[in-house]
Amino acid sequence: MFFLVKVIPLIWEALIRIIINPIFWAIVLFIGMQYKRINSSKKRLYGIPNEPVWQHTLLATLHGILGGLVGSFVMVLVGISISDIGIGFLWVVAIALMFISPRFLCFSYAGTIIALSYMIFGWPEVEVAQLMGLVAILHLVESFLILISGHLGAIAVYTKNSQGQTVGAFSMQKFWPIPIVVLMLVESLQPGATGDVLKTPDWWPILKPLEGGDDYIYAIIPVMAGLGYGDVAITMPPQQKSRHSAAILAVYSIVLLFLSIIASRAPYLNILPALFGALGHEITIWIGKRNQLRGIPFYVSPERGVKVLDVLRESLASRIGIKSGDIIYSINGVEVNNRYELQEILEEVTIYLEIEYLKGQSNTITREVLWRRNNETIGIIPAPEQNDRPHVHLSTQGILLRWFKKIKH
Repeated sequence: MFFLVKVIPLIWEALIRIIINPIFWAIVLFIGMQYKRINSSKKRLYGIPNEPVWQHTLLATLHGILGGLVGSFVMVLVGISISDIGIGFLWVVAIALMFISPRFLCFSYAGTIIALSYMIFGWPEVEVAQLMGLVAILHLVESFLILISGHLGAIAVYTKNSQGQTVGAFSMQKFWPIPIVVLMLVESLQPGATGDVLKTPDWWPILKPLEGGDDYIYAIIPVMAGLGYGDVAITMPPQQKSRHSAAILAVYSIVLLFLSIIASRAPYLNILPALFGALGHEITIWIGKRNQLRGIPFYVSPERGVKVLDVLRESLASRIGIKSGDIIYSINGVEVNNRYELQEILEEVTIYLEIEYLKGQSNTITREVLWRRNNETIGIIPAPEQNDRPHVHLSTQGILLRWFKKIKH
């Protein structure tokens, strides 16, 4: 416990150095540009004014700092060292894989390739357990960020499921700047050495380096990173989907970290975390796709009423408390069963509105009365109906595959 109390201030100090670094804010600016692109897509789809980008960017930055703090503590607690993990190779391979498919821009696949290359060819020389342990903790941080904010800013879209049915969905895209600290093996601890050296307990590090973990000095190194998350919610609301994805990713991360710890004590078992890095990640993706594309869609037109896919900010619907997943039954006593009937009634009624709707979360029928201002629209995006076409088609093809198809045709 004394060791952890002494380490926490060192982590805070390193994180503060990162946060005041201009490079960190350059990463924040880049992430802000991604949120601006997402807002532009929303405006292009529905013609609504752009939302303030700075709000999304600031919130993502605060969440990223929180995630970095959690990840830094776990990184130091476990004893991950970046000294011999080929961090440069990790980035190069990950970026190269991105050209095959954007979803391959992930350290899981890059780590597996580098680890297997070392075990088969002896190059590049890396500590497989440390490498895959780093991958595990970064995914653990990602699962934490998905849990607390993966659903925020999701964009309502029409797409197709595996049966070819046009369904309502939410495209979930998040980006976070991550300040994080890692360890680095500096030098061997000489007998009788003095100075600012923190005595560590016998159980630390949990993930043992190959050479002399008890005889080496570790330095805390501040680094900057960015994490991204992309997903789609078809069979459940975005917040429920983010919780589901976070749970699956957390299980994957914990299993991979456990295998890495075992391999650090028995190097002949390096094959376990090396293979699980990519295969386990593929399993998490397969589970998510199976549930979303083959499951029962949540946002489709009901037999009665108009189901709400999304509610626009500061709209008439948002003022009376209508939320995504609710079903509008009637306006001023007149039943509505599609968007055209809804629009027709709104064109006839100018001031007074009594809206009856089913609240999806509590499954209760509610009536709300309000005055309409300046013939404003109700401000909802309805779930797709029978003859609607999709806005977007889900694809994971990378640049190289798209180029190949263009050349082929």
